[in-house]
Amino acid sequence: MISTAHEANGLKERSRDVWAYMSPSRLNAWLKCPVAFKLRYIDGIRSPTTPSLFLGKAVHAGLECFYRHRQVGMHLEPGDVIQRLDTCWGALLSEDCMTFTSTSDEENLKQQAAGLIQAYLDQLGDEPVPAAVETTLQEPLVDPFTGEDLGIPLLGVVDLIVPGDSSSVVVDFKTSAKSGPPCEKVHEVQLSAYSYLYRATTQQAESGLQIRSLIKTKTPKIECREYPARSESQLRRFFQIVRAYLDDLDRGRFVHRPGFGCTMCEFSDGTCDAA
Repeated sequence: MISTAHEANGLKERSRDVWAYMSPSRLNAWLKCPVAFKLRYIDGIRSPTTPSLFLGKAVHAGLECFYRHRQVGMHLEPGDVIQRLDTCWGALLSEDCMTFTSTSDEENLKQQAAGLIQAYLDQLGDEPVPAAVETTLQEPLVDPFTGEDLGIPLLGVVDLIVPGDSSSVVVDFKTSAKSGPPCEKVHEVQLSAYSYLYRATTQQAESGLQIRSLIKTKTPKIECREYPARSESQLRRFFQIVRAYLDDLDRGRFVHRPGFGCTMCEFSDGTCDAA
């Protein structure tokens, strides 16, 4: 069965209190623009789900279905996963209050999701049984270099944890319109956050981390980027970011960061100008 609600949704919606927890998505939103962060996470202004975002959620649901069956010794063929996704499609739409301008637009998106799932499972469907699937990890944020408890938990929803050489590899799925360079900096906050959560939960370091991108080209393709376990300098930098974020929250300071990112911002309609 395909889950129609991620495990973290209840946690994410339980309160607009930004002191309830910290997450990689919240940190990244603040880094891009503190004003957009405030509008979304403090003022509670939510934009409608876009087709692109909904596609990513649908693909995630399909892969979650596949890997949860693997955990109990059942191997689903790609067609089985796609059929289950089709069965639960309506529930996924309702969950996100998703609407389409036409039936053909909806069918095209459904076919795109099926194509990405098919391509992914053709390439990676025979890997070892995962240790965890779509798992919410939450741990107190304690600076490992000073021992200071920062007074807020870190929460992350890890897509997949698979066996590695010495311990486990932490995996995140992403859908993308095109291939991108293997730039580790783009994913640094998320990778470091997941590393911290994995280490705090298991008391051991990860073997490595992966970003698995499902590329929405005419012929779907899958790119797997592998990154080493986080270094001391990377984790120090992560906690520097965390402290700067908490300082802004504590002072109620949310400064505009105008730039190229504004062209893709959900509040580019002028909402931010009034903030």
